[in-house]
Amino acid sequence: MLAAVSVVVVMLTGLAYSQAHGLLSGITVSQALGSDEPRSSGGAMNILLIGLDSRKDQDGNELPDAVLDKLHAGDSESGGYNTNTLILVHIGADDRVVAFSIPRDDYVAVSGIKGYNHIKIKEAYGLTKFQTEQQLVDEGISDRATLERDGREAGRKATIRAVRNLTGQPIDYFAEVNLAGFYHLADSLGGVEVCLLHAVHDDYSGADFPAGRQRLDAAQALAFVRQRHGLENGDLDRTHRQQAFLLSVMHELQQSGSFTDLDKFKQLMAVAREDIVLSQGWGEDQFRRMAALAGGDVEFRTLPVVRYENVNGQDVNIVDPAKIRAEIAKAIGGDSVTATPTTAAQPLPQPNPQTVVSVVNASDTSGLASDAASVLGKHEFTVDEIRDRQAGEPIDTVITYGPGGQVDAQSVATLLGVDNAPQASAALADDHVRVILGQGYELPVDQVQAQDVASTAAQDSWEDTSTTPTPDQGAPIDGGGIPCVN
Repeated sequence: MLAAVSVVVVMLTGLAYSQAHGLLSGITVSQALGSDEPRSSGGAMNILLIGLDSRKDQDGNELPDAVLDKLHAGDSESGGYNTNTLILVHIGADDRVVAFSIPRDDYVAVSGIKGYNHIKIKEAYGLTKFQTEQQLVDEGISDRATLERDGREAGRKATIRAVRNLTGQPIDYFAEVNLAGFYHLADSLGGVEVCLLHAVHDDYSGADFPAGRQRLDAAQALAFVRQRHGLENGDLDRTHRQQAFLLSVMHELQQSGSFTDLDKFKQLMAVAREDIVLSQGWGEDQFRRMAALAGGDVEFRTLPVVRYENVNGQDVNIVDPAKIRAEIAKAIGGDSVTATPTTAAQPLPQPNPQTVVSVVNASDTSGLASDAASVLGKHEFTVDEIRDRQAGEPIDTVITYGPGGQVDAQSVATLLGVDNAPQASAALADDHVRVILGQGYELPVDQVQAQDVASTAAQDSWEDTSTTPTPDQGAPIDGGGIPCVN
């Protein structure tokens, strides 16, 4: 939330961009968003706001005990590096703003994380960070600052990829804030106003509030956005509180004079330098257009959840990616965006019945070969072998074929999203295709989602008999005031 506030404050103070740039010079800039990734077009812009549930500062140092005590959040072992706040802010060509909150427990398909093919979306950052750091340690790198920096950059990339894959939307810019940022922001404002539909008491987060409208100090405000136990709609209610917190902060900034008082503004920027990370490329246009958030001219929506479920002992949100993409497209209307590329857009030739395919996993991602084989099987390819790489075989992603297998090899490459042209191999038998999936390979988004949809359809009969209530998504929240939430 501080991420959104920090970037809009700059423009609303009336400072010229050159001055604002000087004030922002101490903020950490990330290179995690690559220049070759899909971007919005037609004047639209998508910004991902990331709230990191970490008890450490940007250098990996434990937050001071005095701060941790006020956070009521335990030490660094408690939160890891989960992204407990993910908000995709869409700014249309007409500067209309729609912000989509992504519930942190949404269960999504992933690749590139060893041992996992599905995770809660909040875990993409931390699991990737840990894996990256371990790889660096195995390579002989022990410098803590390097491990922390490179691990976090990998975590940001994984989070961006997970959000993009789920929503089908490009990410143009992002802003990340750690757990302490919530506290520091609320503290600098002298607290925030919220409204609760019901009284709450939760020993885990420290939330203990009566029903109705009330003013919370910084520690209470953090408890307000962190509570997840005892809420009627669990993860979704927590998401609605985050939205209400952001709207309250915006209202407070307007009322407190922080936009016109240079001393108050500098105090906010000091908080930003300590707690915020911005992607590269932020400029005058981005700050200006984000200013709509502070003016309250924004509609918050919570992405839909199909049902709650317990998977391997963890409570997760089962989601329908196709439904999510459709809802986003409807909400943003006719804005033109460049969606994540999909594969197999054109009909493919019917596979030769004599063709057999072997799929080899040369990566650290468990189950990758099986997932790829499942995709090929759905398109009537015969897969006769699924295994891990053997010594002497290529470590990169490559598709080879024997005599008569060129056409089918190209179809396989298209389905699996492999850009490199298949190569002929005299070592392979007639009508044989071999697929080797190397480190960093990921199944195309549309193929992953097709498998998710099929899995959901297969569970329909079970879902009909489930006693789990349908999650209450809640109505969209606009900026017309301070909303009352659970």
